[in-house]
Amino acid sequence: MLNEPNICIQVQSVYIENQSLPEEARFVFAYTVSIRNLGRTPVQLISRYWLITNSDGKRTEVQGQGVVGEQPIIQPSAEFRYTSGAIIETPMGTMEGHYVMLDNDGKNFYVDIPVFRLAIPTVIN
Repeated sequence: MLNEPNICIQVQSVYIENQSLPEEARFVFAYTVSIRNLGRTPVQLISRYWLITNSDGKRTEVQGQGVVGEQPIIQPSAEFRYTSGAIIETPMGTMEGHYVMLDNDGKNFYVDIPVFRLAIPTVIN
């Protein structure tokens, strides 16, 4: 499978303090992903793969069909945005991964999701 240069991925994460329990090593984060189709034909997001790493080096892999219960078709020049969450045991960590997408010719391709940080605000100062 090839990587597709015509898909732009942007991610923003935020710490969810009211759902976190630091004394129990539970740090909850929400992240919003924007997937923009810069190509000339529609694409469909088929599946996802995440590698979540906490600051102790513990790695968790998550994979599954679609995102937030959908396998969206993204038209040319359009954007699909969704919000999901992750729970880690440390106040800081990272996420990265890829999507498997389907092009207009029925071929699968990968879209890398660049590494992004999960961090409580007091840690990033």
